[in-house]
Amino acid sequence: MSRFLDIQPLTKSAFAAFGEVIEADPATMRYINGGNTERFHALAVPDVVGEGAHVIINLFRGQPRAFPYDVGMMERHPFGSQSFSPISGHPFLVVVSHDEGGRPGRPQAFLARGDQGVNYRRNTWHHPLMALGEPSDFLVVDRDGPGSNLEEFFFDEPFIIKEPGL
Repeated sequence: MSRFLDIQPLTKSAFAAFGEVIEADPATMRYINGGNTERFHALAVPDVVGEGAHVIINLFRGQPRAFPYDVGMMERHPFGSQSFSPISGHPFLVVVSHDEGGRPGRPQAFLARGDQGVNYRRNTWHHPLMALGEPSDFLVVDRDGPGSNLEEFFFDEPFIIKEPGL
């Protein structure tokens, strides 16, 4: 089996098993503020569990990755979803995998446009933030509270992503 990962465009249907794509969806748009503002409503729903848990908003500044890139590990958050929305307008890579008996399966790589974000479902295996080209800021919504909300898995042999070809 090839250790190279193909990169596919990020679409709602391709990503549905892992969470939601956050983007301006005309089907959810409604006017507010006297018609001055378009609101794209309920594009993702944060999910947190555990006594004392709550949703928080963070700013992450991701440094660009160098390619080819070895995907040597994946992580997941058992007690909360986690969303990444770029505010610098730059594309980024999203790498996710299905759970196979408590460990990640073969990763899938998606190229997110600079106007798309993702909301990983609770317990979804994903690679940490993968900014492309230049440092990029992201609005991140996730869980805070008691308990360890991070599980990591390290592959015996990494998967490889060639140049994303922006």
